[in-house]
Amino acid sequence: MEKVKKILAINFGGIGDEIFFLPTLISLKKQFPNSLITLALEPRSRSVKDLTDLIDEMMLIDVKGKNKYFELLKLVIKARLGGFDMVFSSGGNKLISVLLFLTGIKKRYGYDTGKLSRILLTEAVPLNKNQYACAMYHDLVTPVTDYKTLLPEINVSVKDKVPNTVLVHPGVSRLSVQKGMIKTVSADVWARTIELLAQSGKRVILVGGPDDEECINKIRKTVAADKFEDYYGKTRSLKDLGELIAKSEIFICSDSAPLHVAVALKVRTFVIFGPTDDKKLIPQADFVKAIKAKDSCSIKPCLWEHRQTTCKSLDCLKISAQDIVNEVLKVTV
Repeated sequence: MEKVKKILAINFGGIGDEIFFLPTLISLKKQFPNSLITLALEPRSRSVKDLTDLIDEMMLIDVKGKNKYFELLKLVIKARLGGFDMVFSSGGNKLISVLLFLTGIKKRYGYDTGKLSRILLTEAVPLNKNQYACAMYHDLVTPVTDYKTLLPEINVSVKDKVPNTVLVHPGVSRLSVQKGMIKTVSADVWARTIELLAQSGKRVILVGGPDDEECINKIRKTVAADKFEDYYGKTRSLKDLGELIAKSEIFICSDSAPLHVAVALKVRTFVIFGPTDDKKLIPQADFVKAIKAKDSCSIKPCLWEHRQTTCKSLDCLKISAQDIVNEVLKVTV
C-alpha cells in the first residue's frame, strides 16, 4: 500500500454538503489508514467535526465572505506549507484545477472541467451531477481506491427506539430563506401535521435549531401544548440532534441538514421536497421517502438546474398536512 501521510480535502458548502462528503473521507481512510486528513471548508459548516473522527484538522476558508480572494490565497499558502501528499477538491468551477496546481501538492484530484483541468490535475474525474450527491463526491477518489462507501456514517450511537414516536423538524437554513430558496411547506401546514399525528395516537416531538425560531413559535401558538413534546432549544449541536433522531421511530423534515443526519443513522425518514431534486439529495433506499406535490410544473425540480431562487407560485410545495400524515401512517399503522 502506498504510504500517504497527509491528505488535504477541499469541500465548500453548507453542513449538508459536508455530510455528503463523509463517504469520500471514509473510503480515503480505509485506503490510507495511517494518513492524517485535513478538511478545508467554510466556517458555517465546522460543526461536521462533531459528527466524525475522520477529520484530523480543519482549515476554515470563508469563500462566501467579502475577502474571498484573500481567503483563497490563505488556502494556497497553508496548503503549500502543509506537507500534503495528496489533495482532492470538489466543485465544478474551471479554476479549481488552477487552485490545486498552485498548492504545489504533487498528487491532485478534481473534476474534469475541460482541457486545463486535464493538464493541471494528476487525474481529472468525470463530473456526474445526475446521481446521489454522496456518489458524485465519492467519484473523486476512484483513481486511488477501490473502496466504495455509499452512505455517510456519523459518531452517534443508535439508541433503542422510543415506541410510537414521530420527530418533526420543520425548518430550513436561514441562509436559504434569505436567498429566496423556499424549500418547505408553511408553518400552518406543519402545525396541522402535528395535530393530525397526535389525533392518530402518535407521540409527536417537535425540534428545531436557531434558524427555525419563527416557524416554531407559529406552531406553538397554533397547536395545543398537550399535543406534542417541545424539544426546541434542547439540542445544542448536530450531535445532540442526531441522538434524538436515533431514538425516534419516524423522522419528518424538510430538505435540510437534519435530513442527512437521519440518512446516516438509517432512521425511517419522510422529507418534504418541492423545487429541489430528491434523486440527488436522498439515496435510493427503503428507509427514506420523498413527499412531493402532484403538480404539473414542467421544469420541476427547478432550483439550481433552472433558477437560483424559487418561483412565486410554489405549486411544487402545495402539500397538505393530510398528505404528509397519510404517508407516515402507511408504514406505521
